[in-house]
Amino acid sequence: MTQPLLPAADTATFPAIVTAQDSRDLAAVLSDQKPPIEALLASSGAVLFRGFDVPDAFAFDGAVTAYDGANFPYSESLSNAVRVNITPRVFTANEAPPETSIYLHHEMAQTPIYPSTLFFYCEIQPGGGGATPLCRSDWLLNRLEAKRPALVASFAAKGVRYSHTMPGEDDAASGQGRSWRSTLGAEDKPAAEARLSELGYSFEWQTDGAIRVTSARLDAIRTLPDGRRSFFNQLIAAYRGWADAAKSVSFGDGSLIDPADMTVAIELADELSYDMEWQAGDVAIVDNYAVMHGRRPFTGKRRILVSLLA
Repeated sequence: MTQPLLPAADTATFPAIVTAQDSRDLAAVLSDQKPPIEALLASSGAVLFRGFDVPDAFAFDGAVTAYDGANFPYSESLSNAVRVNITPRVFTANEAPPETSIYLHHEMAQTPIYPSTLFFYCEIQPGGGGATPLCRSDWLLNRLEAKRPALVASFAAKGVRYSHTMPGEDDAASGQGRSWRSTLGAEDKPAAEARLSELGYSFEWQTDGAIRVTSARLDAIRTLPDGRRSFFNQLIAAYRGWADAAKSVSFGDGSLIDPADMTVAIELADELSYDMEWQAGDVAIVDNYAVMHGRRPFTGKRRILVSLLA
């Protein structure tokens, strides 16, 4: 049995930081002390484990498995990003080029299927840059409601709708480059159309073999188990990183979102963001419902692996 965890945790920071007093096995800690870890995650939104013995992707897989949560496999997700599986439950975070910024988002919140919990593992520490920004979306919503109460009321009442184009083939140079074949698990157009209809999407085929899809109405605000509300959506990433965001994102009824309102949300999120600077062997757990994440550009090598829980 491992030693008690919480006395070694810095709970006054965001994220909460748990530092090993010696080279301890993280899998044993996550298995033996899951309840206090879950409590820490619920209060902070993100927990960083540093100094534990996690030498490679397989040890990371073992740690996630020891936490004993339902796997949310990449192959069955609707993620836009091109990723590479290392094990059935561990895959690369994103194959986009190092100079590409990945803006704050809740994982897969632009789709009707998304994970609850994210595990990150730093296998190779970046040479420079490469931090993972984190932002508490409950804090953001409170600040946004104080400045734009009508906007928040509209998000709560109307929800949001997203449109994007899935290419015919994977494009690893794009943060949204996953093909419709991979995303939908479809070998041909009829199978893709059946899957999209099942998920509530409308769609239009493009002349180059890509497909333009539009989601059904999705919530923009989520109520957390303790009653807090979270700005749970993909809007900041869309307005900062998607081409033609003003046309690609709307309220759930099709009405337009004022870009000036989104500028306020983006500025507030930047003010509230914490840059998690990676060290080799770090493992972080993030509550996907409460905390947004992203990726800063980097130089040199950087390898962050991910595992998701349903």
